[in-house]
Amino acid sequence: MVKCPTCGEVTEWSDKNPWRPFCRERCRLIDLGAWADESHRIADTTPTDFTDDENLT
Repeated sequence: MVKCPTCGEVTEWSDKNPWRPFCRERCRLIDLGAWADESHRIADTTPTDFTDDENLT
């Protein structure tokens, strides 16, 4: 049993649930929409390397 990342409802993690880890398709689509509009994103922690930039003088 796991909590749905969108609504928090407890749902079964098994082959019976095609939307796992979500409880239903609606929650899966809400999460997908959040990634699409960039509400969810993975931060880039790579420092910018300006040493090879020809435009800097």
